[in-house]
Amino acid sequence: MSWSRRKFLVLIPLALGACGFQPVYGPGGTGSALYGQVAVSEPDSVESYALVQNLEQRLGRAGSAAYSLDVDIETATQGQAITASNETTRYSIVGEASYTLTRLSDGTVVASGDVENFTGYSATGSTVETLAGERDARERLMSMLADQITTRLLTTTDLPA
Repeated sequence: MSWSRRKFLVLIPLALGACGFQPVYGPGGTGSALYGQVAVSEPDSVESYALVQNLEQRLGRAGSAAYSLDVDIETATQGQAITASNETTRYSIVGEASYTLTRLSDGTVVASGDVENFTGYSATGSTVETLAGERDARERLMSMLADQITTRLLTTTDLPA
């Protein structure tokens, strides 16, 4: 590796520090302040169960929570590929999740927002294959929504460590 390239790699962390960059899971980062401190709302459907499970994996399961995370999910299934004989061979599931992070000590809303994503599955196989594909697509969608919510909470929320 050339000297100029090494110098560049050494300067990157310095430049990021100068612009206010702070690692999420570093000392004093949002990740440290939220991990194990968020009680996610109880699930009321199979989809919300998968979303809560994914959120708890990312944010830690709260023993004594300092924050409450309320999440509402809406999904819609849309036909995407239709044959000349009017048979749908591919579906897309669009999901939107609205979230609100509330500090339990004083009821202050710390963060809120909406995230949305989509995934698809094929309907060309047997009934069992199509149902398994749909179930897997819904689980993938909940994982993607949980990733987006977690990313937003960790990068945009200003919390004390």
